[in-house]
Amino acid sequence: MEHNVLLFVAVGFAAQLIDGALGMAYGVSSTTVLLSIGISPAAASASVHAAEIFTTGVSGLSHLRFGNVDRGLFRRLLIPGVIGGASGAYLLTSTPGQIIKPLVSAYLLIMGCWILLRAFRQMRMTQAGPEVIPLALFGGFFDAIGGGGWGPIVTTTLVARGVEPRLTIGSVNLAEFFVTVVESAVFIVTIGLSFWQIIVGLIIGGVLAAPMAAYVCRLVPARPLMILVGVLIIALSIRTMVQALS
Repeated sequence: MEHNVLLFVAVGFAAQLIDGALGMAYGVSSTTVLLSIGISPAAASASVHAAEIFTTGVSGLSHLRFGNVDRGLFRRLLIPGVIGGASGAYLLTSTPGQIIKPLVSAYLLIMGCWILLRAFRQMRMTQAGPEVIPLALFGGFFDAIGGGGWGPIVTTTLVARGVEPRLTIGSVNLAEFFVTVVESAVFIVTIGLSFWQIIVGLIIGGVLAAPMAAYVCRLVPARPLMILVGVLIIALSIRTMVQALS
């Protein structure tokens, strides 16, 4: 199967610009394109996560450079996220994740609505609590199963609970690099990698967009950022639910 590398450079650029600025949707956006051209869910997730090793690395370093990372939050996300991601990647190689997608999408839809509600009310920022560990475990698992989901699940929940959006997005992006490395290693060991034109295109586009996205995240105020996150999550959740139930 032949693919145009430039197409996936554009896909990777657009997906990383959204992900780096809002903390989510690189995997969801890229995986949607791959599935639409007939690539299996396991191969699509493996390809996207292989590319994400590079894009999340640049994105995480960029967020660290621009002061968008809460080191304490990052440390609490890291280990459970890696464990969840490795478990999900292993399960995906033998079990389809389509049955779980509608449930996750319904949860994200509720979170998206909650974020919008908070954005239009008086905002009071809080610190992340003990919910971070199970949240990262859950997010890493479904990130591997669905080809994306770490940002939508982890970022959405933390922002909905009132954690500063800029620090949430930066910390989640940095932790995602390590989660992605482990997921990719599991995919390589179990099913290997193919579709190198796609992987290379996604890497080039994502790496080019990552520093720009981190800078945008630093400049955008919290309230507009929450509105963007909420609208994005609602739209993606509704789309995924309609596709899964149709």
